[in-house]
Amino acid sequence: MSSLVKEDLAKRLFGPRRQRLHEFIEVEGAGAQRYYLCAAVTKSKEVEICMVKHWRVDREEKYEIVEKWFLKDLEMIDGKEADTDNPYFDMHFHKVYKMEAYSCASKYTFARTLNKLNATYLKKDFKIVNFDDTYLNDDSIWSSSNRDFLVVMRVCFYASNLLCLSLCRFS
Repeated sequence: MSSLVKEDLAKRLFGPRRQRLHEFIEVEGAGAQRYYLCAAVTKSKEVEICMVKHWRVDREEKYEIVEKWFLKDLEMIDGKEADTDNPYFDMHFHKVYKMEAYSCASKYTFARTLNKLNATYLKKDFKIVNFDDTYLNDDSIWSSSNRDFLVVMRVCFYASNLLCLSLCRFS
């Protein structure tokens, strides 16, 4: 489903603006509309972060950018609590924007994407705080292009290790 939404967003909203959509996550919004937090790169190689409202009129999907920021203006991403599984995070621009992602995994996916886009296009030093570095860095042995699956796979791996250790008898 998310790949279809990403394709539709890229075709209807970002393509006509000559931008390349790199990632999007669903965030909590009010009412029947859905909201997506998107990261896209412009033709002039600027990285935009935007909030997109999604709704239906009859059978047609509609998208509208309701807020837009530039990655160069992002000072910090605060994941709130690194050692708890929560979808909340703050993005610090000239003011703080509080976000609630659909899941903790999607929060990490978006932070990884912004980190990667920063390394590719800006090479700016911005802070990513209160995120578990193990899940944030792409340079670990766990890196994968499957993003959300990556977090689930790690949790399963750690859980199986704990299970094995708890079942082993130490004599």
